[in-house]
Amino acid sequence: MLTIKEYVSVESLEEAYKLNQNVNNVILGGTGWLKLQNRNIVKAIDLSKLGLDKIEEDEEKYTIGCMVTLRDIEKNVSLNEYTNNALKNSLKDIVGVQFRNCVTIGGSIYSRFGFSDILTSLLTLDTYVEMYKGGIIPLKDFVNMPYDKDILVRIIIKKDGRKVGYSAFRNQSTDFPVITCGVTITENKKVYAVIGARPYKAKVVEDNENILGEFSEENIEKFAKYVSENLKFDSNMRASGEYRKRLTEVFVKRTLKKLMEEK
Repeated sequence: MLTIKEYVSVESLEEAYKLNQNVNNVILGGTGWLKLQNRNIVKAIDLSKLGLDKIEEDEEKYTIGCMVTLRDIEKNVSLNEYTNNALKNSLKDIVGVQFRNCVTIGGSIYSRFGFSDILTSLLTLDTYVEMYKGGIIPLKDFVNMPYDKDILVRIIIKKDGRKVGYSAFRNQSTDFPVITCGVTITENKKVYAVIGARPYKAKVVEDNENILGEFSEENIEKFAKYVSENLKFDSNMRASGEYRKRLTEVFVKRTLKKLMEEK
């Protein structure tokens, strides 16, 4: 059972930060996962008054406030066009529309869940997190940082012309994914894959051996195998580690081929 002693709707990020330094206080997002926990919270800190529920765009980037819901991102026409629907595809099977209308991007990314579809898809892009005290940090670095009591303020996606694709496998619709897979082809033809739900959190694997110096059926298969061999997989109630490894090869190959066909 989740027990909250006091609810505080803050007027500034500084107020929220100071309150959050108490180990028994918690920043509220959409509380989709928080409410499933068995814990006592002294002060629940709400950021709703701070105007962080907007998706903004300019010529260079998208800026997504931490209180933007997953459903807001899923429905954003410009983001869908820029990402070739990769973000939308990574969100459409997360529980249900009602859930996605509540859960926030800030809570989802700060938590860095191993099963996170949206973390995988954002890692395929040139994505950064803006922390209140820590400043702007590349998402690929933030994923591996220890948890602290800083506040994730915004997600920043820079526009650099890359092509991205996303796919995932679930045992049934709306369940947690067995594997998540994102693939990126940058403008200068660099390729990398992002694999999550291994069941560990998403990790980037770059083509450091230049396997795809020339795109061919054989090299695509080699790259898919290279990705699977450079990751750790494990077993849980949804799948074995070996099954996840095999799925990774299949989905990397499938997603990369689809991106090549769309060029």
